[in-house]
Amino acid sequence: MERYKELIVDKAVSQQDYDDALAAVEQARAEIEYWKAQVEAARINLNYARVTAPFAGRIGKTHVRTGTVVTAYQSQPFATVQQLNPIYVDVAQSSAELLRLRRSYEAGQLSSDAGNERNVRLVLEDGTAYPLEGKLQFRDVTVDPMTGSYSVRIVVPNPNHLLLPGMFVRAIVQEGVAEQAILAPQQGVSRTAKGEPFALIVDESGTVRQRMLTLNRAIGDKWLIASGLSDGDRVIVEGSLNVRPGVVVKAVPLDSPKGSANASPSKRLSAGSN
Repeated sequence: MERYKELIVDKAVSQQDYDDALAAVEQARAEIEYWKAQVEAARINLNYARVTAPFAGRIGKTHVRTGTVVTAYQSQPFATVQQLNPIYVDVAQSSAELLRLRRSYEAGQLSSDAGNERNVRLVLEDGTAYPLEGKLQFRDVTVDPMTGSYSVRIVVPNPNHLLLPGMFVRAIVQEGVAEQAILAPQQGVSRTAKGEPFALIVDESGTVRQRMLTLNRAIGDKWLIASGLSDGDRVIVEGSLNVRPGVVVKAVPLDSPKGSANASPSKRLSAGSN
């Protein structure tokens, strides 16, 4: 092309020959740039051959053996990396429970405890308490129509990797405090033939009375009473088979070995939400 460039001045070569030589040079330069791009693409793909995790965690078993042909964006992963500290705990809460809590707030039966509302305690599947508290991160805004519940996510510190993905735990979230809540021993609550809960109490004159109850939920070995009992009521927890409403009995405390019908006074405590 350089030689033709000098000869074209003296009309020693045709313009067509010079243009062909110039086009061949430009085509060669384009091919050089193309192969440079191919080399750079190969270098980038080679860097992708080293797979790094985007976060710290523990890797599980491999799903692909050495020598297996793999491709980018394939559906089967090489392995799964799990973040264990901190770890997410997703629990389901009933939407009916959410409505009940809101009505309790509106009625003044529950008061807010802003200092502890985000603190969450966990109970492991063997019944022991997890030693570290978690933090409530968020509540989902969509209710699953199949289960009638929504998800609550909790972030829990897990320095010793005691919690593992897929493990079953129970979360105790304090939604509020019931200052005037009443608990009754479960052994003092019976049910009618229709399944309606009731308790036998001893009034001030020593007469046995039947009270129909509305139960909220179980807390340990006691029932949280929504209605039916008042503070100071004596609930018969032993010997109820030997008495009936209207008879006069001599009630003694539960820890006393004497008496034909033992009674235990109702108690108060702060109520939480499981």
